[in-house]
Amino acid sequence: MKELPILYSGAMVRALLDDRKGQTRRVINPQPKMVTDGAILPWDGDPAALLRLLQQSKRPCPYGQPGDRHWVRETFVAFGRWETRFSDKKKRDEWHFVDMTLDLGLAYRFDGAALSASRRNGPIPEWHNRPSIFMPRAASRILLDITDVRVERLNDISCADARAEGAETYLYECYDFDYKVAPELANYRRIWESLYGTGSWDANPWVWVVEFRRITDLVQ
Repeated sequence: MKELPILYSGAMVRALLDDRKGQTRRVINPQPKMVTDGAILPWDGDPAALLRLLQQSKRPCPYGQPGDRHWVRETFVAFGRWETRFSDKKKRDEWHFVDMTLDLGLAYRFDGAALSASRRNGPIPEWHNRPSIFMPRAASRILLDITDVRVERLNDISCADARAEGAETYLYECYDFDYKVAPELANYRRIWESLYGTGSWDANPWVWVVEFRRITDLVQ
């Protein structure tokens, strides 16, 4: 069993904590291709066959396999101070955050209250808002048990799977909504494009579909 870090936005963290989210979709990179009449084209075959080919070509899902676990990285608050360090790569001083939270026996805080502390405080330790990418394993409060991994085209998501992605089932006020589309699908499209940009839904990429359950019976 492996434990892998995974990033989630604030809205998706709330969906996880509310047990409304049991799936995540992540773009397959690079996108799969197939040879047709001597031309290399985007894969347009069976998803199950594609999954087998990816595994056989040593391109398994980078987000884990059934039995592995995700520990969630989210925006958080840490106690520490800022200092400058010389970067050999950039040949200049850069700001570096010294996380003192666990060293001082303090607990991490979550659901990030807005703080005013900044780099200008220099050596004075304070609570600081920190981006999710910097969250250490010890600060993570959400652990997910992977139960299934498959591949599919993004636009093939079902209404049930959109709900399992944490998409709401009610309509937001908008002017371009296609009323033939279920609300959860429209809302999941908004979630997707908020992460990957305008037009990313219409690109309809192949995605990894990772299903999981939140572990609630362990003391972390």
